[in-house]
Amino acid sequence: MRWVPPGCLEMGSTRIEAGRRRDETRHSVVITRGYWLGDTPVTQALWEAVMRADPARFKGADWPVELVSWEDCSDFVRALNDGVDGLGVRLPTEAEWEYACRAGTTAATWAGALTLTANGTRAKELDSIAWYAANSGNTSHAVRGKAPNPRGLYDMLGNVWEWCSDWHGAYDGRPAVDPTGPSKGATRVIRGGSWEDHPRAVRASVRDALHPRDGRPTVGFRLARGGE
Repeated sequence: MRWVPPGCLEMGSTRIEAGRRRDETRHSVVITRGYWLGDTPVTQALWEAVMRADPARFKGADWPVELVSWEDCSDFVRALNDGVDGLGVRLPTEAEWEYACRAGTTAATWAGALTLTANGTRAKELDSIAWYAANSGNTSHAVRGKAPNPRGLYDMLGNVWEWCSDWHGAYDGRPAVDPTGPSKGATRVIRGGSWEDHPRAVRASVRDALHPRDGRPTVGFRLARGGE
């Protein structure tokens, strides 16, 4: 895990960012407490060690576990915490995820703004940092296969989307302190894009959501600890 110190970020995207979606309303966020975040998505090896099964479609011990729902991930977190006294891992909040992904940067990626090809299927800024539709070969890949962000976090963009703890809801655009999302909802937030996505969906500000019982081969998660 990597330590993420407290700080501020401009969450969401500017109106001129390539690929911007309407729900990426730019707003200021303060993270008042530092926390630990997994330097990779949870792997199949770790999932199998805890849960005694491997649900993933694309098999490999060092590949991200996928085809896991938000509820599956919550079960995993409980089992891991029950097995290791005082561990206290959890899913990150959406704000914690974006803050860690950006690592002090403000563009679409920590490698800079996206330079899209004419048909929008490739962006040179992503080639060295993310597995996405243009370079993945229609499969996920072992973690740490691309360069990390400035905080030493791998696969924050591409490879698999990552579940966050928040219910999905619209940003209200106001400054926020340690936001945790709506108190209720129908879907949970996923972030980061995946191996099957084009560049417009592989950016630090992109948000999507799934029903908490829905598992897909494009969606995994990573663990957070502390900061509560």
